[in-house]
Amino acid sequence: MRRVWAQMRKELVQVRRDRLALALLLLLPSGLLLLMTNAISLSVTDVPLVIQDQDGSPEARRLSEAFRASLSFRVVAAPEGKKPEWILSASLARGVLVIPPDFGRNFRRGRLAEMQLLVDATDTNTARLVQGYAMRVVRAFEISQRGEAAGGLIRPQTRLWFNPGRDPHKFYGPGIFVLGISMFPALLAALAASREGEQKTILQVYVSNISAGEFLLGKVFAFALIALVEWLVTVTVLMAVFGLRLAGDPTPLLAGTVLYALCVASFGVMVGTAIPSQAAAVQAVALGGFLLVFLLSGLIFPVENIPSGLRWISYLVWGRYYIEIVRDAFLRGGGWPAVWPGIVAIGLLASTLFFLAWRRMRPMQVEA
Repeated sequence: MRRVWAQMRKELVQVRRDRLALALLLLLPSGLLLLMTNAISLSVTDVPLVIQDQDGSPEARRLSEAFRASLSFRVVAAPEGKKPEWILSASLARGVLVIPPDFGRNFRRGRLAEMQLLVDATDTNTARLVQGYAMRVVRAFEISQRGEAAGGLIRPQTRLWFNPGRDPHKFYGPGIFVLGISMFPALLAALAASREGEQKTILQVYVSNISAGEFLLGKVFAFALIALVEWLVTVTVLMAVFGLRLAGDPTPLLAGTVLYALCVASFGVMVGTAIPSQAAAVQAVALGGFLLVFLLSGLIFPVENIPSGLRWISYLVWGRYYIEIVRDAFLRGGGWPAVWPGIVAIGLLASTLFFLAWRRMRPMQVEA
């Protein structure tokens, strides 16, 4: 028993001396608890909606105001003359409400008043909820205007775009695909970089003629190539198993994929150079490459559902932008006008991560 006690004491001393691992051990569970309890929300609020009022009657204006007053919707403006299909493809809104010219006259006379609701169904759960919330707003409007007995005068004709069958695989498939690309190449890069620091073989680099930038670029390009090979394999599975096909111009997807591969490789290298411990590096990649992408990228639920206090973090999550690019490529087909901001954001994040890795390594190499 004395030997068991000695071995236990030795392990605890080693953990205590590794301050980084100890900090992750104590802080990561608490951070995970706070993040998951505040970020996960299966309700839908603040859904961007475009209203195209072709009637202009007082009834149509009051119906529009009812949608504006709803907490579930956020009425946004769209360019004049654009078709609802273009608005959804450009990701300006998740739904378009079209009020026809004869809506007010039919409603005043007690006749059936139709309107059209077009919903972006790439997110199947949100599409289902948007339909239900729209019906509640319409029903409340009917009661407020004509009393309890006025049910059924307004009939929304709902059309689902990009995923009319609301197949959940077409929503989750691209998200899980991005999750794999986000995690495994970054994990390999972090382990390779942290292993050199842990085993002190990095000292050979410090005394060599290679510069910090050249050394890091070599690592980033290597693991970006690994990420591209993984992308090629998994996109083949995505198309074969889930039946997805490219919906439009493939060049945004290709450009975004190359930048994303550089981004995840830079993230892994940055973690490995900053944390010379493989165990701690794995935990850091699990947090940044898996947990944040899983919770704050729109993989499970829309980013709009995240509370505003945490939503700003999602702007720093590179997976958020790539998921939009992949879903647009396979479902919407909006092309460059819809996804170019995300491609630029991935490029900026990749440059920032590489700069942080270079800034961490350069002073040590100069001192050596």
